[in-house]
Amino acid sequence: MFLGHFGVGFGAKTIQPRVSLGTLFLAAQLADLVWPTLLLLGVERVKIVPHFTATNAFDFVYYPFTHSLAGELVAGLLLGLAYWLLRRNLQSAVLVGLLVPSHWLLDLVVHTPDLPLYPGPSPLFGFGLWNQVALTQVVEFALLGAGLWLYVRRTKPRNGKGRYGLLGLVAFLVLIHVGGLFSPPPASVAALGWSGQLFWVTVLLAYWVDRNREVIGQPGDETLRAAVPAVS
Repeated sequence: MFLGHFGVGFGAKTIQPRVSLGTLFLAAQLADLVWPTLLLLGVERVKIVPHFTATNAFDFVYYPFTHSLAGELVAGLLLGLAYWLLRRNLQSAVLVGLLVPSHWLLDLVVHTPDLPLYPGPSPLFGFGLWNQVALTQVVEFALLGAGLWLYVRRTKPRNGKGRYGLLGLVAFLVLIHVGGLFSPPPASVAALGWSGQLFWVTVLLAYWVDRNREVIGQPGDETLRAAVPAVS
């Protein structure tokens, strides 16, 4: 799952509009943001096996810290706590914390059985949608489209940066996704780890885009916009 996680981030803006889109992307994609670094450090492992599934070439051998349900619950608790300490907003902190393990639930749909419940000798789970290329794309783009639709309904651009920056962000996400489908497998795990650092750019872009948009659609928004910093 790739686009679907960002769709969840977009859609979550409607629940807690005070939280920046960048923070929502960070939470929803935290597992995949940290995973490439742990690959480079040798803490987690993957094998590159061409045509391992119909959609990608990755055999996820060992990633209990970033992609186990327990690991993501702990990471969500820590990120939510950090957000609460910074913003003192309990509802927003809860949402940020819950977005982290939402990653495991969405991955469950597409992964082959390789997702552990916890580090150690855990059973592995995955429904294997990645072996159905067309259906995988329907799910990915449907989640992104639904989340983007909710985000656009809840925000409006302050300026051209907010309007065209959002278009650029979405185009960038789709380009990464489509490029991954049609590009050859990475030459090595190290190349995969380094290229995976690109995911952080999506978070930075989301902060920038959201700063150039404003919340609409509920009574009291004018007060909210005046009282809340642009980046949460």
